[in-house]
Amino acid sequence: MEDTKEKNDGYERFCMVCRRPESVAGKLITMPPNLCLCQDCLQKSFDMVSEQVDFTDPNAMANLKIMIPPEMMNQNQVKIKLKKKEAPKPKEDAVDMGALNIEKLPAPHEIKAMLDEYVIGQEHAKKAISVAVYNHYKRVKNQELPEYQDGVTIEKSNMLMIGPTGCGKTFLVQTLARLLNVPLAITDATSLTEAGYIGDDVESVLSKLLANADNDVEKAEKGIVFIDEIDKIAKKKNAHSRDVSGESVQQGLLKLLEGADVEVPVGATSKNGMVPLTTVNTKNILFICGGAFPGLDEILIDRLTKSASMGFNSELRDKYDKDPDLLRKVKVEDLREFGMIPEFIGRLPVVFALRGLDEKAMARILTEPKNAIVKQYQKLLLMDEVKLDFTEEALLAIARMAKERDTGARALRSIIEEFMLDIMYEIPKDQTIGKVTITKEYIEGKGAPIIELRGN
Repeated sequence: MEDTKEKNDGYERFCMVCRRPESVAGKLITMPPNLCLCQDCLQKSFDMVSEQVDFTDPNAMANLKIMIPPEMMNQNQVKIKLKKKEAPKPKEDAVDMGALNIEKLPAPHEIKAMLDEYVIGQEHAKKAISVAVYNHYKRVKNQELPEYQDGVTIEKSNMLMIGPTGCGKTFLVQTLARLLNVPLAITDATSLTEAGYIGDDVESVLSKLLANADNDVEKAEKGIVFIDEIDKIAKKKNAHSRDVSGESVQQGLLKLLEGADVEVPVGATSKNGMVPLTTVNTKNILFICGGAFPGLDEILIDRLTKSASMGFNSELRDKYDKDPDLLRKVKVEDLREFGMIPEFIGRLPVVFALRGLDEKAMARILTEPKNAIVKQYQKLLLMDEVKLDFTEEALLAIARMAKERDTGARALRSIIEEFMLDIMYEIPKDQTIGKVTITKEYIEGKGAPIIELRGN
């Protein structure tokens, strides 16, 4: 056997037994007639022969022959053509996580100012998440410095966001991770089950984070994990069987939230014998949980009106029916009543609520953010050299229709798509159109948009 060097011809050798390329299997051993074997397969072959042959018997050694399958003889010249990957060009505005420090990390007011450019309203939520993220990464960077080794340990500031559907919980986290240029994994708690049952294990949330960090463990350990629909793993009431997708998932998430070394499958969502594992430490990973918590408002109203339900000091239940800040009055006891276990709530010290969007906020969402829906359509039509405008009354009419659908800001996109369908279809057919103005009458189905020809 002879260990030969790989020719630098753009091809990569592979093992003839397991078919793994040399970049995965490690250095290959070449033996006549030009057969490549990895060290693992070669060792298995030796072990198999040693079990069948007595090496102390000279006659057995003389009769020993290594048989090569004929199909391998015809493929001994086959090589795998690999595409050479070009090194990605670094973004000019990107912040290297390896160089993240307190000097480069924006202050809370600067983080909030960046969020203001993309997220409309939710002032309390943006302030709370800015302070929590600033404190978290300040703790991550400075915990190894000698001047901070005074015995004081700063704990993580994991967050719990509560708010109705479509109020911007996921968008807020996505915008934050993009602005700070940190790895982000967004997962859904509805698919999580206790280990051993059908569904994703709790470690799958870290698998997605590791994949988004290009399998760089060090980079992933400074990322953000957003677990949406966290209210779906609440304890099931009156459940006599094992709650494998509720309380058991909360128990499984405890070690991740607190900070521990976790065995994470690479490239898969569950552990099995065919998937490689790597160890990820979660003590510096920021966990943000979010959920709509339907029915929590009724629990809040019961608690707020229970203390004085009769007499002159009594409070009517309908007093809080239209309170937009009702969820900001939430306490730990309310979450326990909803079905979250105390150990889980204790590992989410920062709890804040997002307000539902009113008509004015939805009208602002249409035009003010950097990535506003109206700006997206204006850019699309500008590629056809057509200018698009919306009247103020049309924007309010769209916001009013979205409010009636009761699905938050998600309704804005569907409404715009519906009314822009005919316009986006007809404009490329007529090269004389120069400007389109969307009016309130068109939105309400009582008229047509105002179309101006070029040169007028």
